[in-house]
Amino acid sequence: MSAAPPSLSAAPPAQAGAGRPLLWLVAVGFFMQTLDSTIVNTALPTMAASLRQSPLHMQAAVVAYSLTMAVIIPATGWLADRFGTRRMYLLAIVLFTLGSAGCAASARFDQLVASRVLQGMGGAMLLPVGRLTVLRSVPRDKFLEAMSFVAIPGLVGPLIGPTLGGWLVQALTWHWIFLINIPVGIVGALATLRIMPNLRGAQVQRFDLAGYVFLVVAMLAISLSLDGLGGLGFRHATVVVLIVAGLAALAAYWLHALKVPGPLFAPSLFSIQSFRVGILGNLFARVGVGAMPFMIPLLMQLALGYSPAQAGMLMLPLALANMGMKRVISVIIARHGYRRVLVGNTLLSGGLIASFALMSHGQPLWLRIAQLACLGAVNSMQFTSMNTVTLKDLDAARASSGNSMLSMVQMLGMSLGVTSAAALLAAFTGWLDAGTGAAALPAFRATFVTIGLLTMASAGIFWQLAEDPARKQPAGPQELD
Repeated sequence: MSAAPPSLSAAPPAQAGAGRPLLWLVAVGFFMQTLDSTIVNTALPTMAASLRQSPLHMQAAVVAYSLTMAVIIPATGWLADRFGTRRMYLLAIVLFTLGSAGCAASARFDQLVASRVLQGMGGAMLLPVGRLTVLRSVPRDKFLEAMSFVAIPGLVGPLIGPTLGGWLVQALTWHWIFLINIPVGIVGALATLRIMPNLRGAQVQRFDLAGYVFLVVAMLAISLSLDGLGGLGFRHATVVVLIVAGLAALAAYWLHALKVPGPLFAPSLFSIQSFRVGILGNLFARVGVGAMPFMIPLLMQLALGYSPAQAGMLMLPLALANMGMKRVISVIIARHGYRRVLVGNTLLSGGLIASFALMSHGQPLWLRIAQLACLGAVNSMQFTSMNTVTLKDLDAARASSGNSMLSMVQMLGMSLGVTSAAALLAAFTGWLDAGTGAAALPAFRATFVTIGLLTMASAGIFWQLAEDPARKQPAGPQELD
């Protein structure tokens, strides 16, 4: 029998799980989650050949993971409060490891997608439950330092993911991009049983099941409608029905949240101007930015003739520039303010995305490296600015709910980015009668230009931000993305 759950107000620095081992455990979980968000992208063409699937229809393997995470994230806080942090973190690792094993054993595409869903269910709980445990186990004056330590592996995951994925595919087989998770998962599960404290909420409120169902239906219907234009090949009538159903479910959630006492996400969050602009900006700007990790490896391998390892190596400048830019972001925002930075950076981001339409066989390598590095630096500025402006004005009572909503929107934006890019690429391939190899370049170019223009259009959302005379500098672990 376990002891009674501790109070939320207690700060138990003397707990067995409150020291450096706990931080390492949470950091490794964050690393696993972010690594698998990017490691698959470089391997998609090889996986498509193995599973007898068109490379242009492989987006479901990416979307299944990110969309499942978006669906599960809103429930993670309540689950941890109800069942305890150790149990939920252990469940997260077990699901993630079983999903990885299922992906490696997949002989058909539908099996791979189902296993990615299972993997995403585990991945969705790793960071939120781990972060909650750190919050309740570490003294408040040490929390920022602790979360900064935890966040570093989350930056390393996307850094090495595409390169590691490309190397494993070329040196071994694509199955190894999932098999490497299994020993890490086994060790993590054993460490969780030994290190992780089983903290619960002092007072667990009733879960807003009806609101959760409305949100899940809305996310799934809208995402499937976009995917139906690409890989799933739905008829236009089916796509229209899914879009209307998704919008109706979203409206139903809003009306439901206005009348119930404890909604999943309270409408009062949107009374804060910076939050509502930040959330909407996050969603629409990420559609463009989230498409790039999917589109660039496909362009390099299918149209420009790169090997998986070469395509993975060329993603390194993007990730390195992303990390290097973190050092100067606070200074830039403090000098120019969130509104100017986000409007200008969003326009620049869209322009850089559209510039990938200029890629061709004859370009020198240094130009491609410079182009990818510039995109990485701009992405870093975009993510950090969007995240901090979304959360900076939330009070303590709404911080947890707002942070959960931001995490959900981040994953939903990534999912919509991949589905939108796949739908556009499929449409332009048909309209332009594009072939394979170099003949596919016109479809890729049209897709990059369209995605770039859509990203630039989202700058209008950030234009609505009020000028911040104080120009608060971004602070805290939420700036790391």
